[in-house]
Formats: sequence, C-alpha cells, structure tokens
Amino acid sequence: MAKKTHLYVLWTNDNLITAEKMVFMYTINSLLQGWWETVTLIIWGAPTKLVSENEMIQKMVKKALDAGVHISACKACADQLGVTETLENLNIEVKYWGKPLTEILTNGEKLLTI
Repeated sequence: MAKKTHLYVLWTNDNLITAEKMVFMYTINSLLQGWWETVTLIIWGAPTKLVSENEMIQKMVKKALDAGVHISACKACADQLGVTETLENLNIEVKYWGKPLTEILTNGEKLLTI
C-alpha cells in the first residue's frame, strides 16, 4: 500500500487562538518540515467569515499560501455569508466542497478536522 502523503485539514472553528496556534502553525510547518508532501486547508462555516474580516488571519493565509498550502473555501458558505469575492481576492479557491469531502472520506484519505 502506498503511503498517503496528502493531508486535508477541515477548518470549521472560528477561534482565533486555534487558528493561529493550530490551523496555520501545523499546516505551514507540515510543508516546511516535510511532514506531508501536500496540504490542503478547507475553510468551512464560521472561519469563512473570520478570514474575510480579520487582518491577522489574512496575513496567516498569505504566509500559508507562500509556504505552499493549498487553501480552499466552501462556496455555499462564502456565498451565504457574502464573502466570496473577498476570499477570491485573497487567492483562496472557492468551490462547492460537499462531494469532494465525501470522496476524501470514502477514499480513506488523511483528514484532520479542527
């Protein structure tokens, strides 16, 4: 069996400390330290609004993108919260995540939920 080298992080908690001290710290260091070859951060729910409004979080998003973290947000959430354009302007992919998340789960991919 091939080693799984892609980590998906599903971020649903809008706590600032959790964002800084777990979500971004782990995703960025996972690539910089070579723990994972690929890291995808999925923004879903409350963090969608947090990212669109908080300058500190936006700086962490840029740092993560610069480190190679792929960041994507739930389009349904972004549309409902009226922040799709803001997220796209931060170079965050915005797409519907229901089916892709189901495929991640049914394929036994590595998923960390925060």
